[in-house]
Amino acid sequence: MKRSELERKLRIAGCYLKREGRSHSLWINPKSGVIEAVPRHREIKEPLAKKILKNLGAE
Repeated sequence: MKRSELERKLRIAGCYLKREGRSHSLWINPKSGVIEAVPRHREIKEPLAKKILKNLGAE
């Protein structure tokens, strides 16, 4: 899955970018307070993308 597609799904679910790291970006779901690291690669493997979406409640 492309990183831009993953970020779009996270934004639709109400998540926002907390901060940029060196190799990861931290996204937060303000409703649950869950923070998840998203790799800064152009392509993110499907199982990892699904795990990020599930953990942030964006599935």
